[in-house]
Amino acid sequence: MRVWVLLIAVLASGCATKSDEVAATYVSPYQFENMTCPQIAEESQRIAQRANELAGVQDSKRTKDTVATTVAVVVFWPAAFLVGGDDRNTAELARLRGEMQALEQVAIRKRCNIQFQRPSAG
Repeated sequence: MRVWVLLIAVLASGCATKSDEVAATYVSPYQFENMTCPQIAEESQRIAQRANELAGVQDSKRTKDTVATTVAVVVFWPAAFLVGGDDRNTAELARLRGEMQALEQVAIRKRCNIQFQRPSAG
């Protein structure tokens, strides 16, 4: 029983985080205060596009890490501890999500007519 608990812990800890579970890091909205509503809309589109690209990369990495960890556990379990996990991609995705939240706050404060869509879970 303890072996299974250890294997599950290794599988869970060694893998990259799913993109929809990457939390936004705080970004001050004040850096966007001087933007006009059209500039906010343009910047939010640019950030959303890059965040979507990174989410795809993040989910691909998660899948590869899961496969590599599973193979490592079956073939040579100490190798499972060497699987990557989160990296710069995760940090950038979290930062971009924080920037989107900051842009949304500024857009609301300036009464811009911009609809921000939240990423769908799962």
